[in-house]
Amino acid sequence: MTQLSVNINKIATIRNARGGNLPDLLKAAADIEKFGAHGITVHPRPDERHIRYQDVRDLKKVVQTELNVEGNPTESFLELVMEVLPHQVTLVPDAPDAITSSAGWDTEKHFDFLFPIIDQLKRKGIRTSIFIDPIAEKIKKASDLQTDRIELYTEFFAQHFSVHPMDAIKEYKKAAEYAHQLGLGVNAGHDLNLENLKFFHQQIPHLAEVSIGHALISDALYLGLDNTVKMYLHQLQNEL
Repeated sequence: MTQLSVNINKIATIRNARGGNLPDLLKAAADIEKFGAHGITVHPRPDERHIRYQDVRDLKKVVQTELNVEGNPTESFLELVMEVLPHQVTLVPDAPDAITSSAGWDTEKHFDFLFPIIDQLKRKGIRTSIFIDPIAEKIKKASDLQTDRIELYTEFFAQHFSVHPMDAIKEYKKAAEYAHQLGLGVNAGHDLNLENLKFFHQQIPHLAEVSIGHALISDALYLGLDNTVKMYLHQLQNEL
């Protein structure tokens, strides 16, 4: 089964808006695991506007499934993940002031920058993933970087799914198949939701993991966190 990692940034955003510890981020992570999710994702940014660096340290102590830490590999980010040693680090090329991620890595242009970082992470036993667009040349360079996985940036699919789903998915299908041929694991994330996730899962071969946060936490406001996690898991079930 494709694994579901729940991004809890938005829970931290609500907490930070008021101060204090409500909602309790660590309890939320534990509950999400209890409700069936396979992992917890966080994306700390330099301004700590949602996930704080200390949150990552605290989560490593309580997460029982998989902790995936996303982010731009700045010096402070790398120091954090080398201290915490999460199960997976997903490298994302977002600017410090970015509202959300908006593009995958140009693995050709940034090859010399990324190679020693990936080597450093893997030497610590951390599974590495690169946020990337579904472009064959970029995926080939990701393989040359010796990353373990890629995470397909799915915004284009999500934006065009309602208009023409087969056109929206075709480049992702080819990208996933090509990545698998190169020995790369395939993750995916960005704007996946209850309307498009089932189709995406059915169409994409070799899909190891999806990371979903904004839509899932938004749905939970209406449907409840337990129910929402189970609904997302249902979209990932393989039907006979």
